[in-house]
Amino acid sequence: MSIKALYRTAGLVLIVESLLLFVPVFILGAAINWPASLGEPASIMLPLLIKKAEPVRIGYLIYLLYSILFWVVALLTARVVSNGETNPVWLQVATGFGIASTVTRCLGIIRWLVPMPALAQVYADPAISAQTREAIAVVYKTLNDYAGSVGEVLGVSLFTVLWLTIISIYLLRSRTLPRWLGIFGIVAALFLATQLIELFGVDLGAFISVSVTMLQLWFLAAGVTLLRHKNVQA
Repeated sequence: MSIKALYRTAGLVLIVESLLLFVPVFILGAAINWPASLGEPASIMLPLLIKKAEPVRIGYLIYLLYSILFWVVALLTARVVSNGETNPVWLQVATGFGIASTVTRCLGIIRWLVPMPALAQVYADPAISAQTREAIAVVYKTLNDYAGSVGEVLGVSLFTVLWLTIISIYLLRSRTLPRWLGIFGIVAALFLATQLIELFGVDLGAFISVSVTMLQLWFLAAGVTLLRHKNVQA
């Protein structure tokens, strides 16, 4: 792939990634008050999953697509930062963190596409006993806590922070792209890193949305910068 084609492709993918997240936010937000509802108990969420089954499925499928596309973003940004040459070791490490982020995000999302709807179907059965419902609620909480930690703490936060930090440091050292893009990336990484505080039982509330929005703005800024770069315009 030529440098011109690389910059154009990476720019377009970054812009799509920057905007795509707002689709599931809109769909799931309207259907189940996502992401605020992620902490709700089984007694609220499982009946809601039955009632809003279609928008929940569509919303999480789009969110899954967004997460898979992050894999492509990680590969292309490393190529851009290395200016189309073979990636040095640290950029290969960054790409690995990007892929790890994709995998863990997907593991977190899949709980809402497969096991949670199955639990909801059983929970909604009027023939089951109160004890069975209580057992399902325990399974729901355990699965939600585990998969949520894997997807959100590791995928959305830790691995993304490590990827973005390495990419941003290389951007600061590079003369091919504006230095402000690297500075912006480090700031966005610091915002995302605050989510790791949840490992200690601290509820960040709406601040999580702010930190994720910072990342989306970096995607958008990087994409527009690449499309306007001299290597594309030449």
